[in-house]
Amino acid sequence: MTPDATAPSPPPAFPARALRTLTQFSLAQQLVLLALLPAIVATLGAIAVLTRQHLGSVTNLMRANGQTVALQVAAMAQTPLARMDRRALLRAAQSGSTQPQVQRVQIWTHDGEIVADAESLESGKAEGLQVVAAVVSDEGSPIGKVMVEISLDAVQKAKNNVWLNVFGVLAASLIGVGLAAWWAARRISAPIRELGEAVDRLGAGKDASVQITGTTEVRRLQHGFNQAARALGESQRLLQSRIAQATAELESKNQQLEVASQAKTRLLAAASHDLRQPLHALTLFSDGLSNGETDPLKLQRIGHIRECVDSLDRLFSELLNLSQLDAGVLQPQWIDFPLDRLFDEISRNFRAVAEQQNLRLVVRKTDLWVRCDYVMLSRILNNLVSNSLRHTHEGGVLIGARRRGKGVRIDVCDTGIGIAVQHQKRVFEEFFQIGPARSTGARGMGLGLSTVQRLASLLNTRVELSSVPRCGTVVRVMIRAAVPAESAPVLQSGSASPEGEASLAGVRVLVIDDERTILEGLQVVLSNWGAIVMAAQSREEALALADHWDRPPDAVVSDLLLREGDNGLDVLAALERHPRGIGAATARLLVTGETKPDRLREVASAGVAVLYKPVSPRVLRQAIAAQLEALGEKV
Repeated sequence: MTPDATAPSPPPAFPARALRTLTQFSLAQQLVLLALLPAIVATLGAIAVLTRQHLGSVTNLMRANGQTVALQVAAMAQTPLARMDRRALLRAAQSGSTQPQVQRVQIWTHDGEIVADAESLESGKAEGLQVVAAVVSDEGSPIGKVMVEISLDAVQKAKNNVWLNVFGVLAASLIGVGLAAWWAARRISAPIRELGEAVDRLGAGKDASVQITGTTEVRRLQHGFNQAARALGESQRLLQSRIAQATAELESKNQQLEVASQAKTRLLAAASHDLRQPLHALTLFSDGLSNGETDPLKLQRIGHIRECVDSLDRLFSELLNLSQLDAGVLQPQWIDFPLDRLFDEISRNFRAVAEQQNLRLVVRKTDLWVRCDYVMLSRILNNLVSNSLRHTHEGGVLIGARRRGKGVRIDVCDTGIGIAVQHQKRVFEEFFQIGPARSTGARGMGLGLSTVQRLASLLNTRVELSSVPRCGTVVRVMIRAAVPAESAPVLQSGSASPEGEASLAGVRVLVIDDERTILEGLQVVLSNWGAIVMAAQSREEALALADHWDRPPDAVVSDLLLREGDNGLDVLAALERHPRGIGAATARLLVTGETKPDRLREVASAGVAVLYKPVSPRVLRQAIAAQLEALGEKV
């Protein structure tokens, strides 16, 4: 492709480089250069013109001198040339060569023959300025010529003298112009430099006023800068004042939020603890009522009581999960396990609930393994499935998993009422509920999805939600995949449901609780399971029992908070110190309705198994059996 002939040629690079080089100098240096360059050009131009004129005058003078000598020699050679007297012509030529600046004289005939040639003693080899004059006869006809060669040494000397003078004058003028330019540049650049330093001080937040000096223009600039600096300083002080005020208000609001958060935690803890006590007793007594009962009407009523208790249990479980997260006592216990085991547990937990609501619960089998905390992931999926069943009144819920890169994505899909777009982000907030939508089953407190989000954060994963109103909701949880092992790992105690109930026949159990109703409920439930029960309401009663028993109990089940500020951990320690007290062969289990963060942290650091009220008899039985089994394995 040929270049366009009409395209403009690129500008030369030299001026651009020169301009960039010039901008690297200071203002004073640039002003000096701008003053010197025109001065140099003007001086050199003037000197060149004057020198040329002077040298031209000297050359013309030398030519006139040579013309005069040539005319003199021509006059002297007129007669000898007519006679062809060579000696006389030579004398005439020699007389001409003795004149100043004449280095050679020749006399030619009319035919061009040189009849006389005389050179000066000081003549050089360099060619000089030649001047020719005609020799005429008396009649006026030319009979020959005289050539006089004038030396140009004088012209050269004059030229040398001129260059010396030129350099002297140029140096003097440049020095004078340079000094004047430097003085003027310093006078102009000094106020500008002060302004630049003032700008730096202004940027650093310091006093930036400048003294008003210099020319009218500079003084005007300084005055304007001082006004701008004062205005900017006032704006900065006003801004700092507003920032300080806003910071103080923000700190005040943060303190108010912190106080409100602590008050919320205290309120939840107090309400939860006070309400869990009778609820726990109600749970135990409802189980005792059904034991051995055959009357269908009574069994139906007992079933209704259990449904109410289960509903309250779900509400308190949400509060407990929230309190545990606030306390920071939950830490992931990473294990590799088959996801299908957790899916089977979810199916067992919720299939009856789904069938009761005429819904389908589909849990797809999977051979995938994951690396996660079993209990936390179980809580997440249980909350999601429970929430889906609660808000689905037609269709069903589907739980499935599929491989996604290095992870496993678990999907919980339902055909429920769905969530509007404007509510999809807020459903993960605490206590947020979509009021107008009709839900199926017991109404929660709006903590389930908040707990899911916070548990997912502890597991370093994310929960994604997509929903269409009246079409359903899909919640996705990403979990790290694991390599399948040859055998299933051992899970935490109570994390999986056994197929059969453990037997407690003949097991000696000491129960400690300051609430008589709970104590009686525990006695009824444990006795129905075949256990030998000893009951105490305080530390003194427990130690009194220790004074008379023939051997320590196999297990101790104690409440955390007892009368007069005592607690179950201290009672267990006192029993360990008793001469006939409990030892390493005795299982220990704490049961508490406490949700205060400091109490939860204390319980978590004690290393004793804990159950949180209300505790269903089935869970209590499993926990006691698990502790006994763990001690048996150690022995």
